[in-house]
Amino acid sequence: MEYQWLKTFCIAAETLNFRKASEKLVMSQPSVTVHIRLLEEHLGTTLFDRQNNRVSLSDAGRFFLPEAQQIVNSIENSVNKVFSFTQGYRRNWTIAISPLMAETILPHFLRSFMKLHPDLEINIRVEESYKIEELVEVGDVNIGISALDAKQKNIESISIYEDPILFVMPVDGYDEESGPPIDVKEILQRNYLFTHHHPVFWDDLLFKLHKQVVGLRTMKVTQAHITKRFIQDGLGVSFLPHSIVRRELIEGKIMQPHFDLFELPSVSTFIIVKKKGALEEEFINQISKYFFG
Repeated sequence: MEYQWLKTFCIAAETLNFRKASEKLVMSQPSVTVHIRLLEEHLGTTLFDRQNNRVSLSDAGRFFLPEAQQIVNSIENSVNKVFSFTQGYRRNWTIAISPLMAETILPHFLRSFMKLHPDLEINIRVEESYKIEELVEVGDVNIGISALDAKQKNIESISIYEDPILFVMPVDGYDEESGPPIDVKEILQRNYLFTHHHPVFWDDLLFKLHKQVVGLRTMKVTQAHITKRFIQDGLGVSFLPHSIVRRELIEGKIMQPHFDLFELPSVSTFIIVKKKGALEEEFINQISKYFFG
């Protein structure tokens, strides 16, 4: 029984369409048919029922599918381990990080950490913050970087830095000395406010804004990098953590007017970990010393 027959069977069972299976496998449709026929002959049973140019799994096919998937996954995992070994990797480590954090933390810190551990294959899972604690809990990842504090008692949560929230808007074309004063209330009334790209501060912030600004118009944009792009293109304004917009402010792609309606909050970034081995301890110590401002 050949691996490729099993792989073809798994994809055909997923699509229930030999043409779509051939496209996924990058092979001809007749080759898919041959692989299925050879596997059925080897097993001595029919895996698919064929009626009016439609295919469905037979009882034997449904029974065999999880077995075939397990074999395929095992082979592919083993092959991937060999590939990693030949590249010099001897250990495997997985980090879960929210999209918001991925833009600010990893590009700056991870390069130096990887240089210290050339034998370590690091896998990055970009997940929403609310999912990260569960991934750490079940052991799918070794460590998490999240915008949310941990809730479970057996999960340790370490705050690594505080980030002030800034009000940011499109560049108005004036320099600081010759430009007219900016009325943030008027800016908020004239522009869409992009919201909910951070899981913590929006409810309280919107409550305060609605008390201060009449006719506030909001638009949910759940990814910070999209929000930044929209602001740069003049589509609206928003409140973002300083670390997210630091470069754009320096490069003059967006601007930060003085916000005087009320005091803006700060948000924390947390390391989420369940089992702290030597590598986890080193990662936490190193990233805690890093400056992200």
